[in-house]
Amino acid sequence: MYNTSHESTHNKLALKGKQTLMYLNLFHYSSIGDVSLAEPSPSPEAPGPSTSSAPRSHRGHRSGGTRDDRYRSDIHTELVQAALAKHKEEKMGLPMPTKRRSAFVQSPVENCTPPDTSSASEDEGSLRRQAALSVALAQSLQSPDYWINRSLQGSSTSSSASSTLSHGEPKIQPLPQPSTAIVDVLAHLRIANPFQSFLLVIVFLNLCVCVCVCVPACGCSDLNMDVTAVCLGVPVNSRVSTKIQQLLNTLKRPKRPPLSEFFLDDSEEIVEVQQPDPNTPKPEGRQIIPVKGEPLGVVSNWPPALQASLARWGATQAKSPALSVLDITGKPLYTLTYGKLWSRSLKLAYTLLNKLGTKAEPVLKPGDRVALVYPNSDPGMLWVAFYGCLLAEVIPVPIEVPLSRQDSGSQQIGFLLGSCGVGLALTSEVCLKGLPKTPNGEIMQFKGWPRMKWVVTDTKYLTKPSKDWQPHIPTANTDTAYIEYKATKEGTVMGVAVSKISMLTHCQALTQACNYCEGETLVNVLDCKKDMGLWHGVLTSVMNRIHTISVPYAVMKACPMSWVQRVHIHKARVALVKCRDLHWAMMAHREQKDTNLSSIRMLIVADGANPWSVSSCDAFLNVFQAHGLKPEVICPCASSAEALTVAIRRPGARGAPLPARAILSMAGLSHSVIRVNTEDKNSALTVQDVGHVMPGALMCIVKPDGPPQLCKTDEIGEIVLNSRAGGTMYYGLPGVTKNTFEVIPVNQAGAPIGEIAFTRTGLLGFVGPGSLVFVVGKIEGLLSVSGRRHNADDLVATALAVEPVKTVYRGRIAVFSVTAFYDERIVVVAEQRPDASEEDSFQWMSRVLQAIDSIHQVGLYCLALVPANTLPKTPLGGIHICETKQNFLDGNLHPCNILLCPHTCVTNLPKPRQKQPVGVGPASIMVGNLVAGKRMAQAVGRELGVVEDQDLIRKHQFLSEALQWRAQTDPDHVLYVLLNAKGVAVCTSTCLQLHKRAEKITAALMEKGGLNTGDNVVLLYPPGIDLIAAFYGCLYAGVVPVTVRPPHPQNLTATLPTVRMIIDVSKAACILTTQPLMRILKSREAAASVNIKTWPTIIDTDDLPRKRPPQIYKPPTAEMLAYLDFSVSTTGMLTGVKMSHAAVSTLCRSIKLQCELYSSRQIAICLDPYCGLGFVLWCLSSVYSGHQSILIPPLELESSLPVWLSTLSQYKIRDTFCSYSVMELCTKGLGTQTEMLKARGLNLSCVRSCVVIAEERPRLLLTQSFSKLFKDLGLSPRAVSTAFGSRVNLALCMQGTAGPDPSTVYVDMKSLRHDRVRLVERGAPQSLPLMESGTILPGVRVIIVNPETRGPLGDSHLGEIWVSSTHSASGYYTIYGEESLQADHFNTTLSFGEPQTLWARTGYLGFVKRTELLDSTGDLHDALFVVGSLDETLELRGLRYHPIDIETSVSRTHRSIAESAVFTWTNLLVVVAELSGSEQEALDLVPLVTNVVLEEHHLIVGVVVIVDPGVIPINSRGEKQRMHLRDSFLADQLDPIYVAYNM
Repeated sequence: MYNTSHESTHNKLALKGKQTLMYLNLFHYSSIGDVSLAEPSPSPEAPGPSTSSAPRSHRGHRSGGTRDDRYRSDIHTELVQAALAKHKEEKMGLPMPTKRRSAFVQSPVENCTPPDTSSASEDEGSLRRQAALSVALAQSLQSPDYWINRSLQGSSTSSSASSTLSHGEPKIQPLPQPSTAIVDVLAHLRIANPFQSFLLVIVFLNLCVCVCVCVPACGCSDLNMDVTAVCLGVPVNSRVSTKIQQLLNTLKRPKRPPLSEFFLDDSEEIVEVQQPDPNTPKPEGRQIIPVKGEPLGVVSNWPPALQASLARWGATQAKSPALSVLDITGKPLYTLTYGKLWSRSLKLAYTLLNKLGTKAEPVLKPGDRVALVYPNSDPGMLWVAFYGCLLAEVIPVPIEVPLSRQDSGSQQIGFLLGSCGVGLALTSEVCLKGLPKTPNGEIMQFKGWPRMKWVVTDTKYLTKPSKDWQPHIPTANTDTAYIEYKATKEGTVMGVAVSKISMLTHCQALTQACNYCEGETLVNVLDCKKDMGLWHGVLTSVMNRIHTISVPYAVMKACPMSWVQRVHIHKARVALVKCRDLHWAMMAHREQKDTNLSSIRMLIVADGANPWSVSSCDAFLNVFQAHGLKPEVICPCASSAEALTVAIRRPGARGAPLPARAILSMAGLSHSVIRVNTEDKNSALTVQDVGHVMPGALMCIVKPDGPPQLCKTDEIGEIVLNSRAGGTMYYGLPGVTKNTFEVIPVNQAGAPIGEIAFTRTGLLGFVGPGSLVFVVGKIEGLLSVSGRRHNADDLVATALAVEPVKTVYRGRIAVFSVTAFYDERIVVVAEQRPDASEEDSFQWMSRVLQAIDSIHQVGLYCLALVPANTLPKTPLGGIHICETKQNFLDGNLHPCNILLCPHTCVTNLPKPRQKQPVGVGPASIMVGNLVAGKRMAQAVGRELGVVEDQDLIRKHQFLSEALQWRAQTDPDHVLYVLLNAKGVAVCTSTCLQLHKRAEKITAALMEKGGLNTGDNVVLLYPPGIDLIAAFYGCLYAGVVPVTVRPPHPQNLTATLPTVRMIIDVSKAACILTTQPLMRILKSREAAASVNIKTWPTIIDTDDLPRKRPPQIYKPPTAEMLAYLDFSVSTTGMLTGVKMSHAAVSTLCRSIKLQCELYSSRQIAICLDPYCGLGFVLWCLSSVYSGHQSILIPPLELESSLPVWLSTLSQYKIRDTFCSYSVMELCTKGLGTQTEMLKARGLNLSCVRSCVVIAEERPRLLLTQSFSKLFKDLGLSPRAVSTAFGSRVNLALCMQGTAGPDPSTVYVDMKSLRHDRVRLVERGAPQSLPLMESGTILPGVRVIIVNPETRGPLGDSHLGEIWVSSTHSASGYYTIYGEESLQADHFNTTLSFGEPQTLWARTGYLGFVKRTELLDSTGDLHDALFVVGSLDETLELRGLRYHPIDIETSVSRTHRSIAESAVFTWTNLLVVVAELSGSEQEALDLVPLVTNVVLEEHHLIVGVVVIVDPGVIPINSRGEKQRMHLRDSFLADQLDPIYVAYNM
């Protein structure tokens, strides 16, 4: 058990020091012997992960990896548990992510419907799960484990979660809950009046009532409005909204930086440099003086070169053992003597120089680089190869064995081989057989590798040198001896060249420092290809004729005690290990009772520079002191690939006081300042020294960033070393070499301190009393967040101290940082145990957040758990950090659990914008057509002209009369042709046939309907000619037609309530429909969704008798109502507008003039005919203008995609109209088939104009893709254009035949959020391309108005689009004639300028820009650019966002995102993404989506929802119905794959 008396001493001593920076106060001199650390019970079997754990003693867990239990610190574990205990009062309310539990996938809802708000059945299980989780979490945090110091009662303030909240808010009083009956049916519908700061929540679907709830809209983005006040309309027991409520409660906790520290927004620069905190600790010591190592002694018998040592021992001590190798069971396999090592190395050198190639053209020349590819389990072959290369004077480059073509890091090894110019690889026969081969048996070409020749070096393939051949052994010089590989933080692998003199000097320095004696025995557990394993175990050992016993990694995995047994058996004097090996031996020591370690004089801990090594050393000593291990023999050391050994602790004298420990404040460390930890014992770091500088070396501490300025004595910096025993360069990379190997430190004035060049070691540390060196971390593990530095290893240690035993594997954690929104953000990725439950994992993750926040005062950005054995590994089993990071950024990590905390750690967002009070100020003064010095933003279509002929006046005044006139004057002219999916005309109608069919319907209406003039009649038809005939039948009868999309037979529950709602809202007296639809309306399935007994009279028009009506109705005035146009907006609001006869005929005339439509023309229409411009083109335009319309119902494209395009080609159509959904279907479905279509003879060169009918911003990417894809079929790039209409005016713009081509501009997205337009160049950062929405129609006038002041705006200013036209709708059709709304939207005037003109407000934001182009009249062309609907905009952080912009960014972020939609809920941004890939990619999308929205839009995503393709509802115009989606999400009806709640 843990010895509390030691712990208290430890802390008293730590707290005793005053804040004076006397070094003595930094150190705690204590006998290591009195440390009694928690002893995990050993695992007698294999060292694999074990999951059983007793309450008081956890079993040890090992795993493959160099990051194993070197982090294990029971002191630190206690600190972490104590920190977590501070949170025990506080019940963590983190909402758990929602994962799909079932394999059942709901069929996507019919895409063309307004919301179905019938409430879903509640998932009781999910509620129980959630309640249980909350209880479990609360309990776990209230009952900390036995080792938590119970006296710690901290305040329950958490900073691990926060939001955009300001401080000191009043407690929210929840509103009384609305009745569930109302709640279940209330959908969130917003009426088109966003300018009065009212949110009108409208329409109960199942009750024919219209309820208006007025809530003041929130202009700022802070969450300080009562969240329950806007929770109306969602089932109160909904799992999703409960979790969102949980999330909001969590986010209300105060954020670590107070609001005053937030960045101020600047219109040009988003983020300002953070103001330094005056309380930041600063170094106060004097400038450090370089530290000198002891002089390197000159010994008479030291060899002139390392090869000379081998030659000497090979000749004089041939029988002396050089290397013993163990088999996989830990028993000796073979021993290589110095005689054999010499003779084999000699043979290899001779073979390399004389037997490869010919005498005239040898393959190898002295100085060439050769790769050594040998497994760790075969060190003997590596030794022979290494010394063979030295004797042949070629340069060995030892590398790892590539396991597969895609092996982690093999590409980077390829970079190393390329930069070193390696073309030949030496390997063993066994290894060669194991390498991956191509089908014809050749060695596979590894990814990124240069072409290689492979040479096998087994003895039987080597040639004995001739008697007269002797190797050339020159005295050591500055030529390169060998190259050691080194991986950088970014994953690049570089070769550090070590010269012959450096190699020899390094061996001499190690011999002196470690006091090696000839004939000693050394046990080496390290990799002998590089680092300490190579320097001690291969080079220095040969120089001193040491017997090395090599214990490979594979043996350690099978038998963790093997190295201790070897020390015992061979009475080894020196052992070379890592903390991992100490820990493993400790775990397994109980099965070995009789081991004796008293022979060891030096236990070298190679990674003793890691701060977390101190506890491993202490714990090992604690266990093995009873077995003869002496405390003073533990020798931690520090090394780096560039400077080789930096410092090593010399073995102490028996009984001498043990070296110092430093107990440092982590807060100070994060500012690179050394401070005694006095205040908060939780955030302390205990570090041990790594001894003194190497003999003959000179050491400085310099600042790691910027010029190499000397640090102060109480400052942490990078250790730089000057020594003859270091590396000389990065081979083949002179540029990088200069920055690392040729550093000249400067003083505070910036002057060089001398001319000696130092080498950067990549180690961070300081020099303590007595010139002892302390290392606190590595530069490559440094994470710099908001100006503070954190060490990845420290974070790993904290994470592992949070009882990870049940949840994650100890040695498999990666910590790195990613850049997001102008700062580094910390990401932690761990491998999850297969038996860990979701709740366990989530609880562990939330506790890690708390622990890291408490101890390091830094927020984690992302915590991800991946399945076991899926993180990329380094060859020795550690985690490949850089590849893990790349997988994270590319969306290839495939986590099984993920928690993102952007609210916690993104503290540098600009302040939310405060809206200025609105008022008409002096800047708005208007002079003529100038507003504030700029031309007024308005655009006017050409004149409609005057109709002379009385006959035509009659024809044009009423469409019913136009049809009669055409039936008389041109009875056989074909007006309509309806095509099916095969492109065959299934129905045609001449003028006379249409007239007669309309008459039959009129007679039936008068006979069966019992209608009065002006009654409303619903037309329920599939797209076709029946719908047109029924429309004119209603006009003939004097009733008002209302076209309604029929319900989907396969999805009545979703689509029938909408039909019912329109019938009820329009007060229809009668329904005209077909027989099949009539049967559906009266079916049992329909009864499940609506009350079928209360339908109005239903008349089926399939088989009507041939009757003529007594008379045809003629309206007394053109202002009478012609029809009602009902449509569900994308915000989910149902609106009906009234269209008068005058408006209808003016609109038809306007379209006729713009598109030059005459009787001789044919047009093709692929649109839904139920509302807006689609209905006008389908039903009205042909009758007015006399042209022939070829009708293609969009539904037919689902069974035959090419039908629309082949129709254009077959009929040689010049003008066609379609919707975005049709264009998208063709782009996605036919994009790859253009060659096949071309071969079929499809030709689109006839198409002059292809107009997309829409009520939205033009989708530039889609229209451009369509044009490019079908260019090969002859489609002119100028043909595709867009039209724009709105509810108040069905058609404002349409690209006609005469106007100039539509122009495109690029606007700055940052300005757009501030309601400003700033035009930028193409390709500018944060630029958004906008295409003109088409030429203004004849008789239409458009003006841009400030929606708040209602004053006109100048050219290129963003405002609401207002329209004045004779074809605008007359008003909304509502139940309680909303007079104020009516006047506001349809008959409104400017606050100044032209008070007499009446305008209609479209509800869309846009701007007018005068272009250089000329219009048909020869004037400069004014282009109208639509930016988006005001109703749809999201007000977040005081800025205005258009959903489409965020969605474009999201869809671009990963190949598997098919579609996305965004909406807000209680000021949280919710992103829904459709996943087209496999479900294992679902969690990859969460950080990618969060990142891209933060980077490009400066918003924090609150919830990320991953759903199946087709879940996002899309209406017939191809527009996303975001409010419908929102309601389905909140009612938990989406069956999402995954829901992530960002903290």
